[in-house]
Amino acid sequence: MQELIYQLDSYIREFNANVVKVLNNGVILDRTAFHPRSGGVANDLGVLVKDEAVYEVVDVVFSDYGVLHIIKGGASSLREGEVIRGIIDWDRRYRLMRLHTAAHILSAIFYRDYNALITGGNILPEHAYDDYSLESFDRAIFEDVVRKANEVIRLGIEVRVYWLDREEALKIPGVVKLASKMPPDVSKLRIVEIVGIDIQADGGPHVRNVSEVGEVVLVSVENKGRKRKRLYYTVRP
Repeated sequence: MQELIYQLDSYIREFNANVVKVLNNGVILDRTAFHPRSGGVANDLGVLVKDEAVYEVVDVVFSDYGVLHIIKGGASSLREGEVIRGIIDWDRRYRLMRLHTAAHILSAIFYRDYNALITGGNILPEHAYDDYSLESFDRAIFEDVVRKANEVIRLGIEVRVYWLDREEALKIPGVVKLASKMPPDVSKLRIVEIVGIDIQADGGPHVRNVSEVGEVVLVSVENKGRKRKRLYYTVRP
């Protein structure tokens, strides 16, 4: 089993690992802090270092063998069994963490106050968007939710990460806020809880305290169709 370090501690920026498989375009490691694109959250970037050689990681994706680190120029010079050091592009990762936690706060408020579920979304380092199952297209709704999200952020609430048995987790109201997707079919689910505000099954990196998010800024809103109203937003210090 590949150890997903980012699920245990999202703040780890460097790590050592063993190369377990070399493919034409990248490598599989026995453990990794690189987050692959998943759950609408963009992948990490960074480098892998072996002795004096530096390999640029240009994409990170799930594959049949686990998390695959795609290397610029290919991975033909690496060998299975070698020890390698991974270094995350921290500025990019931390932006993704802040936006990801902001997305959870926003979705909790949409669910609580407007009974709206997420129908799609995408988080990039610069900005993010989420689609919500709202019937009415009213900018005032989005402004209200963003305002309430910033009120939550100012409270400085802890963000907890832990695992629960699948059956136990799925009994929690609102633990799944995606309109058309259930968590993976595994015995235990990773839970991200913003104490008193939100609790969701989630596999991606987050900040430890909502105060780290900064301020959520509404960029724009779009009507993408029936029960698909889109909020574009970003965060700033």
